[in-house]
Amino acid sequence: MKIYDDKHIKNIVLLGAPKSGKTLLAEDMLFEAGIIHRRGTIEGKNTVSDYHEIEQERGNSVFATVLHTEWRDYKINVIDTPGFDDFAGEMIASLRVADTCVVTINAQHGVEVGTELIWNYVRQYNKPVIFAINQADHPKADFDSSLTSLKERYGHAVTQMQYPVNQGESFNSIIDLLKMVMYKFPAGGGKPEKLPIPDSEKEKANQLHNELVEKAAENDEKLMEKYFEKGTLDEDEMREGLKLGMVHHDVFPVFVMSAKKNMGTGRMMGFIDNVAPSPNDAKPERTTSGKELAFDRSQPAVLFIFKTHLEPNLGKLSYFKVISGEVTATSELINSQTHAVERFHQLFIMDGKTRNPIDRLVAGDIGATLKLKDTYTNQTLRAKEFDVTIDPIVFPEPRMKTALVAKSKNDDEKIGEVLSKIHQEDPTLEVAFSKELKQLIISSQGELHLTVCKWFLENVYKLHVDFISPRISYRETIRKPFNSSYRHKKQSGGAGQFGEVHLKIEPYYEGMPEPKDFSIRGKEVIDLEWGGRLVFYNCIVGGVIDTRFMPSILKGVMEKMEEGPITGSYVRDVRVMVYDGKMHPVDSNDISFKIAGMMAFKDAFMKAEPQLLEPICDLEIRVPEEIMGDVMGDLQTRRALIMGIDTNGNLQVIKARAPLAELDKYSTSLRSLSQGRASFSQRIADFAPVPFDLQQKLAKVAAEAELVSV
Repeated sequence: MKIYDDKHIKNIVLLGAPKSGKTLLAEDMLFEAGIIHRRGTIEGKNTVSDYHEIEQERGNSVFATVLHTEWRDYKINVIDTPGFDDFAGEMIASLRVADTCVVTINAQHGVEVGTELIWNYVRQYNKPVIFAINQADHPKADFDSSLTSLKERYGHAVTQMQYPVNQGESFNSIIDLLKMVMYKFPAGGGKPEKLPIPDSEKEKANQLHNELVEKAAENDEKLMEKYFEKGTLDEDEMREGLKLGMVHHDVFPVFVMSAKKNMGTGRMMGFIDNVAPSPNDAKPERTTSGKELAFDRSQPAVLFIFKTHLEPNLGKLSYFKVISGEVTATSELINSQTHAVERFHQLFIMDGKTRNPIDRLVAGDIGATLKLKDTYTNQTLRAKEFDVTIDPIVFPEPRMKTALVAKSKNDDEKIGEVLSKIHQEDPTLEVAFSKELKQLIISSQGELHLTVCKWFLENVYKLHVDFISPRISYRETIRKPFNSSYRHKKQSGGAGQFGEVHLKIEPYYEGMPEPKDFSIRGKEVIDLEWGGRLVFYNCIVGGVIDTRFMPSILKGVMEKMEEGPITGSYVRDVRVMVYDGKMHPVDSNDISFKIAGMMAFKDAFMKAEPQLLEPICDLEIRVPEEIMGDVMGDLQTRRALIMGIDTNGNLQVIKARAPLAELDKYSTSLRSLSQGRASFSQRIADFAPVPFDLQQKLAKVAAEAELVSV
């Protein structure tokens, strides 16, 4: 297989809202380049990129899939990504290693909520963009409306390269404004005729061509001078100007096509070859030291692992981009993070599940290898003499938490091991056992993300599980002071146990004055792991309790604070004054005073008007204006407080606060309410008192579930 240098490599990522045609566009690109000789379909479950069983079952992409084409002396690496935001990790990892984004636009809908979500990631990485208005053959296709929506949302940089002569079911001709020709396709699609622009289209085409010339010229002073001298630019000069515009994000070229009917894809591929930036045009990679690393074949080898996939019966497949130097099928590199030595035995160019062996890959190229021992996504492999680490991908925070329960207790140990493997593949799916909630918690991007996780557990690993609502991380505190005492006395043969503790507890707040009723002999301020504070005072006078027993009393108080008396939740924002007690010269010991301190604290807490606090989330919901009323109405049923409404492009942004307890499966509800056109983010911002009737109900549930110790 031919080795391409970095100037003849183009790395593109296909992004777009669900059902905008990314997978069929990828299929058509491979067909145009002769990599495949028959195009698959979504309905036929035989496309190159959607080869996983779950993708074929669902009829949509779940994973980012790496493909390649060789087109007119250029190699185009293509990464087809899922459209649903639940799989944002796949999109972001692909964006990171691509040099150009091709954003597919459904010609029926123009800019959609899914487009907006993707644009946030594109803007984050600041990559050059091509818009592909796809499905121009659909009966409801509206190119002009789609183009208008792009210009309204993304501004002056949106640059028209083509337009359809006709669209809808009769779509078969495209006017190309760079080459100033008409491409007319045969009825079933395929190779077009290159024809003169019809007289009926000349005026419109000339006007748009002149606008394109101006757009190309304004990106470079020399080109602008040529434009003023000649009144125009030739095709090569226009390409140069458009390329500069793309690199600086001043030009977002717009193409039109029907990937399903093989119309227009080849022309866009030609543009990618001739105009889209190659790796050596791209910004250098940043390293963890803050320095930049250019794509330079003459430097020592550095690879960045952007994706890990565990293939049943095959092992771990690691996808990488060569940042500098070159890698061969026999390379030996160092993992910058773990310092493990990794020896390569095979090197591949991927087309879905097809592995094409190759001897070496150079800076800027994308490839894969099998069975790296100790290297995973986001890690750097480097030559021994070149100590460098590429900045890792920053994945989005989880938006949804779910508790997982195995249907068979025999599977408990195996589930942890399997979930660890799934996390290696998908860093946006996090797994941890919550000591606080006493549950195994999976944190994900949404309901669909969880559905895919469950599918893998049951179909690949044969583990049957239930997803249940996680317990809520409540907090407990008090509303008034209270004094209490407890005597712990236990007598059996030999030495017994004895400890008596008198203490006062009261609510703590920042800046409160020191206690005036007691003589303070010692003070300890403890910032609690779960938020809030405990302030502990030694107010013992006359040595009624030895100082050596105070840490044991504090330990008893802390143990009860880790399992609050109302619901078993963590206690916060309390101060404790130990002011009296008794001890025995023989029977008093640490365990006696620990128990006495714990029980005195518990008794005082239950009589100090205990208050349950619930986590309150800040919500930011992005929604089209026409369904904003429905979304706000739903929020009111969730005890939410609307904090404000902003505008972001053609979306309304609702800012609200709502209890976490009311947001279980909110992503599913919002998707249903908005037909998938809204999105949201949430984060825990504060804790607030639970209504009294709800507190009583929760305390009863906790007691019945034995979450509270007696």
